[in-house]
Amino acid sequence: MKLLIVSGLSGSGKSIALATLEDCGYYCIDNLPVIMLEDFINHVMLADHKIYKKTAIGVDARNQSESLINFSNCVELIRSKGIDCDVLYMQAEEAVLLKRYSETRRRHPLTDFDLPLKEALAMEKKLLQPIARMASLVIDTSRTHGHQLRDLLRDLVGERNISHISLQFQSFGYKYGVPLDTDFMFDARALPNPYWIPDLRDFTGKDRPVIEFLEQEPDVQHYLADVCQFLGRWVPRFEKEGRSYLTVAIGCTGGQHRSVYLAELLSRHFKKQSLHVIIRHRELL
Repeated sequence: MKLLIVSGLSGSGKSIALATLEDCGYYCIDNLPVIMLEDFINHVMLADHKIYKKTAIGVDARNQSESLINFSNCVELIRSKGIDCDVLYMQAEEAVLLKRYSETRRRHPLTDFDLPLKEALAMEKKLLQPIARMASLVIDTSRTHGHQLRDLLRDLVGERNISHISLQFQSFGYKYGVPLDTDFMFDARALPNPYWIPDLRDFTGKDRPVIEFLEQEPDVQHYLADVCQFLGRWVPRFEKEGRSYLTVAIGCTGGQHRSVYLAELLSRHFKKQSLHVIIRHRELL
């Protein structure tokens, strides 16, 4: 049986996540108090393996702080009953969350405590720290719209081979900020930059002219080989420790050329090893 606990900051996309999981065949419950998780497992989920074979439960900061503090104990208890339990934590930058609330005019759940929105966001982040620390997968939606989030979640949970770790490669541009939802980050800015070749500037790392340029650069190929060797050594160790998801980010200046090229080749390399591989280019439309 599979249980996915979905949590994170209000406005980060938890509702979209639960709706997507429901489309992927999960039985979804939103805002279940943590204190009721054990009873739900014992008297509902384990009582009907067919209906609750894949279940997703939304947990937010409206829980009592004491139950959130003991969240790790709750997860370990669930796993001790033979249930494959993962925790998905969703977040976004404060400025992005403030903008989303101003556009939707929704109330933040903690503003009922007479807190201004900015203070409510800070309080929520602090309250949810015990869940964030237990997260198997962290998704930052600051630069992700709804359709991209749905596609990402479908890739992550819809078709994942449970016998292998799910490995996500993400290209990004340092000029737009580093991604927060990553386990390993590699900096490709020291490599030759196609941007400075006028005829290549308008292409991306997925286009043949840029690919041919980078293929001819020895430093690029040495860099790629080093990253493959590093990940080839350490990804199996993380899988052995029970990790279900691992995110690898590769950054260059603008996130258009070098990082895209490297992410594409790394994706192909690890797909050949029968791993479940997802690729995401943050700066490409």
